[in-house]
Amino acid sequence: MQRFSLSEVPFEIAPLRERLLSAHAGAYASFEGWVRDHHSGRAVAGLRYESYAALAQSEGDTIMAEAIERFAIVDACCVHRVGDLAIGELAVWVGVSAAHRDAAFAACRFIIDETKGRVPIWKHERYADGDADWLHPTAPA
Repeated sequence: MQRFSLSEVPFEIAPLRERLLSAHAGAYASFEGWVRDHHSGRAVAGLRYESYAALAQSEGDTIMAEAIERFAIVDACCVHRVGDLAIGELAVWVGVSAAHRDAAFAACRFIIDETKGRVPIWKHERYADGDADWLHPTAPA
């Protein structure tokens, strides 16, 4: 099972969650990140995520391996959208199964925080006033 992936199209959560089911797991935690209609007091009309796909995949795989090693979890999965997204669309999903809830929560938080901080995915927000801006981590060259 590929634990980290990028998706150019909307994806279903149920099959991802089902992949994490295990007789060894007594807990499951997940995180969903959606496109919101505002940022820093500005109305957002939509956004586009761009990535350096090969490096994003490699770094995402590394983060997932670190989570498996660092936390007492059974398995984990993370999918991040790329391309144009509208307000309300699912942008990123993380799911973790573990024997106990503390490990599931901690690993889930670790995965989303590390993904946002290390994976080369850039957000280009389009504002309602017609302006646009690159966010996180830096604009592509």
